[in-house]
Amino acid sequence: MKKLLYLIPMLIAFAACQNRSNDYDASGAFESVETIVSTEASGTIKQFNVEEGMTLQPKQYIGYVDSVQLYLKKEQLRAQIDATVSQIPDIPVQVASLRSQLDLAKINQARMERLFKASSATQQQLDDANNQVEVINRQIDAELSSLGKTSVTLNRDVAPLERQIAQLNDQLEKCKIINPIHGTVLTKYAENDEVVAPGKALYKIAETDTLILRAYITGSQLSSVKLGQTVKVRIDKGEKDYRNYTGTIYWISDKAEFTPKTIQTKDERADLVYAIKVRVVNDGFLKIGMYGEVKL
Repeated sequence: MKKLLYLIPMLIAFAACQNRSNDYDASGAFESVETIVSTEASGTIKQFNVEEGMTLQPKQYIGYVDSVQLYLKKEQLRAQIDATVSQIPDIPVQVASLRSQLDLAKINQARMERLFKASSATQQQLDDANNQVEVINRQIDAELSSLGKTSVTLNRDVAPLERQIAQLNDQLEKCKIINPIHGTVLTKYAENDEVVAPGKALYKIAETDTLILRAYITGSQLSSVKLGQTVKVRIDKGEKDYRNYTGTIYWISDKAEFTPKTIQTKDERADLVYAIKVRVVNDGFLKIGMYGEVKL
């Protein structure tokens, strides 16, 4: 009887431990969407204000790759454009003298018409005056046509130079290192004064305000979960307590897989499970790689 009384507390404690260890439905590790930021330019890094652990904001300027040669080439193209534009004729100015001659010819034409009507000028004199007006009009038309063609040709010469400047402006923008997303720098791959080429990884950044708990459920649990479902998530807080969170299921795998190798026993690894992803707002205590449990 005494032995039985002695065993009862042990059995109760054992049962409590069993219930405590199995009062969750799924478990897994926290992860985040990681982005590797690379350079789009070729050259020497002149400024790179990034350190591991830093929190960066979207569109934050953090440095640049040497762009002197691109800038000098852009200035050269601008000089070529200025030189070309200076050759474009000022049409009104260049036909001004002909228009002055035309005005004088028209005055003379009108005078000859009056004299001819008064029988004080011959038909030949009137014809000469009319012919002079017509000749100057033709000269003006020819000059306008020639100057117009010259202007069109020179403007066409300017257009490709402007496009080259637009390309250089794009390349100069790509020399700037701009952070794309909000997150924490996990790994730094480059340093100041390092020569880089397009595609060279500069640093890895991950969104840490919201983490993703990748957990695994059994086939029998699959029917009890759905997208958008709110679940309880917990992590260890000391040896005997938990820190509790609320999460949302936003992805459910449609394929079964063997339990990940992080599970210790071979028997458990042999079971087929389905992965789910739970989005959890991070209060600062959640860390990438940390173990978490889910209550459906």
